[in-house]
Amino acid sequence: MKILILDIETSPHTGFHWGLFQQNISINQLIESSSVLCWAAKWLGEKKVYFSSIFPATHKKMIKHIHELIDKADAIITYNGKRFDMPTLNKEFLIHKFPPPSPYKDIDLLTTARSKFRFASNKLDYVAQLLGCGMKTSHEGMPLWIECMSKNPKAWRLMKKYNINDVKLTEEVYYKLQGWIKTHPNYNIEKEDLVCPNCGSTHLHRKGYQKSLTNTYQRLHCQNCGKWSRAKISLEKNKSKSAIPVSYTHLTLPTTPYV
Repeated sequence: MKILILDIETSPHTGFHWGLFQQNISINQLIESSSVLCWAAKWLGEKKVYFSSIFPATHKKMIKHIHELIDKADAIITYNGKRFDMPTLNKEFLIHKFPPPSPYKDIDLLTTARSKFRFASNKLDYVAQLLGCGMKTSHEGMPLWIECMSKNPKAWRLMKKYNINDVKLTEEVYYKLQGWIKTHPNYNIEKEDLVCPNCGSTHLHRKGYQKSLTNTYQRLHCQNCGKWSRAKISLEKNKSKSAIPVSYTHLTLPTTPYV
């Protein structure tokens, strides 16, 4: 299974407005809408991190490169990707007339953080530090984005470092949350032997049973990521398979009656 970890950085909207607080800016005040400035990505478990930006590459070339990577992925790990990264990239694909990439499974870690835990903050930086994964690259905020849009090489070096570090942090947080992810792609689909559905480990302990309305299944606990799962076949079906019926077709009946 090919799993891609992805993070993008975008430019701010630019426009005309009168005030600085609680402004309702209309479309005719917009000069230029937000677009992707750069992205970083890596395949899960691999060392190489890909990076591309509008400086020095062209915008279309940058988008083409990430489209090619997404098109190869079975699943994509992001932090707030469902609401931000992926819809933003889809907009860019449409503008540049790229077709939809091949279907992939969304693994948005922010969704897991919000649904499974009650952190003081769900921001990547806070969660990563809390879980001992490291911290985001520090910068001065909006001035960095402004300098990058002005093609400042020094600013772009920091932006690259910041973007790549976000991807690495996302991967580390993923490993911490892996056993808690509810909608993770199932590794059992591509394995003959029974494995953990979330990480593919064969180190499973049998602990108790899981009952449905009609069947009972062996419950399994992964010793690698902590995911709870169940056996593929119910105990009832296993019993029926083990109870082999006796065949009488091989018996020969006597041709003469007993005296």
